[in-house]
Amino acid sequence: MSEHPRIAIVGAGLIGCAWAVSFARGGCSVRLFDRSADVAGAAPASIAAIAGELEAADLLGETDAASMMRNIDIAATLPEALDGAIHVQENTPERLDVKKAVFAELDAIADPAATLASSTSALLPSAFTEDLPGRARCLVAHPINPPSLIPAVEVVPAPWTAPGTMSDCMALMRRIGQMPIRMKREIDGFIMNRLQSALLHEAFRLVADGVVEPEDVDIGIAHGLAPRWALMGPFETIDLNAPGGVRDYVERYGDMYRRIGAEQKRLVDWEGDTLDRIDTARRAELPVTRINQAQARRDSRLIALMKHLRDDAQRQTS
Repeated sequence: MSEHPRIAIVGAGLIGCAWAVSFARGGCSVRLFDRSADVAGAAPASIAAIAGELEAADLLGETDAASMMRNIDIAATLPEALDGAIHVQENTPERLDVKKAVFAELDAIADPAATLASSTSALLPSAFTEDLPGRARCLVAHPINPPSLIPAVEVVPAPWTAPGTMSDCMALMRRIGQMPIRMKREIDGFIMNRLQSALLHEAFRLVADGVVEPEDVDIGIAHGLAPRWALMGPFETIDLNAPGGVRDYVERYGDMYRRIGAEQKRLVDWEGDTLDRIDTARRAELPVTRINQAQARRDSRLIALMKHLRDDAQRQTS
């Protein structure tokens, strides 16, 4: 891999701009392309805003916002963006017809050795790459939004994705400071959405059954489970919650979880009265007109959290 590998980003919306920061911060040369002139024109300001926030929190690594911005260009055409790229990160709308059309173009134009990666969060890579001559170099690299802040990336192969393509993508993600999750095969929802799905199903079930109010579910996660989850995953959590580790934990609490698991096979409707109760509770807490401000506040708090976690990790290794 060259000292400053060239990356093409196709789709310059919020996720595309965040990817641009991630790759440029990692020392890559980045070219963005978007078919919408308005979106492409707004991208530099969006990227500068993200970079400025990260610089203020000392989260740009070895670079600074001005230097990083010099590593990012807006391409006028798709061939210009793809020229010389070793990795293409696609961020177009979550529609199968759009993905198929875009990947057909990418496969026809990009260097045959380039990895073609989609940021899709809901479509399996096999669904839009099966008929491509270069399908072996296609995969999903799904970020946890925004990738400029949250390092985890799900790397998902189609059945025909070449092992080398997976390895190249994993290596690139590590190089730029992301933490790739190597999936052995594709599965609906990938990993993050499936884990989130299990939690959401139980949250809806608890509200539907009249066990708890929606706001109390949020309290339980935000002020109960989440502080530990910011530091470790579920297996490490239970490993540290019993004197003898994970096996001891299962021996102590396995029967309880088996009983709960049997109850959780029953799905509840996410519509109707249950949704009305949850939506009413959320709108009392946050009017729709203030969601944008709340998102910005969330991202600022995420920046502070990621800075703390990085500083703590550095102290642990020093």
